Amino acid sequence: MDMLVLFFAGLIAGALNTLAGGGSFVIFPALLFVGVPPIMANATNTFACLPGYGSGALGFRAAILRHKDKLLQYSIIALIAGYLGAEALLRVSNAQFEGLIPWLMAFAVAAFTFGGRLNSWIASLSPSSKHAARAGSIALVGLLALICFYGGFFNAGLGIILLAYLVLAGFKDLNAMNGLKLLISFLVSITAVIRFSISGSIEWQAGTIALIGATIGGFAAAKLSYLIPAQMLRNFVIIYGFGLTVYFFYVTYFV
Repeated sequence: MDMLVLFFAGLIAGALNTLAGGGSFVIFPALLFVGVPPIMANATNTFACLPGYGSGALGFRAAILRHKDKLLQYSIIALIAGYLGAEALLRVSNAQFEGLIPWLMAFAVAAFTFGGRLNSWIASLSPSSKHAARAGSIALVGLLALICFYGGFFNAGLGIILLAYLVLAGFKDLNAMNGLKLLISFLVSITAVIRFSISGSIEWQAGTIALIGATIGGFAAAKLSYLIPAQMLRNFVIIYGFGLTVYFFYVTYFV
């Protein structure tokens, strides 16, 4: 039964990631539901999401390569900060992480809900702030490091936060932004997964079943994407994510 729960959670998550995003909001609680401890569930969720980031980045490789001048810097930051985020996760107890889950979920759901508006707002400011962006290049590096650290610590919502960052960094090409978002997410996740695997923090069987489900769900959703409006799915993810956040606050602080 647990394996079926994880497989179907992966199916749904893979479809959501393809059509609207938010797949981690399904896999992570499913892992908790079947009894995987919180820190291991978070690490396993990162592993289950990894192939989707890699295959997506390959799909955008032509757009990514148009920004070769940024790749080395972004890759180094993603690998180092992602590792440090994973290291930080392993230095808290399951009880401490349980107390953080509602707040991390709330942040991720807020980022998912308002990310589009944030991107538009930042884009509207960018023409008048090009000089400030050049002068603040060090601040941009620091911000990316913080985002990647968050991704290594807690994967949910990473993609939309990275999109907002890339808009702030002055990118205009949506394909390049999506490609770089996926590449950075992949690098953050691969270094985190390596660290988690060294510490024995990944439940490989559960993660692999969710991963297989996510792969099948993502492929099927790509074929059937014209049947379901993306905005309808986004609204579903927002409502579901909000309900999940309320649930985590309730069980953490009132039970």
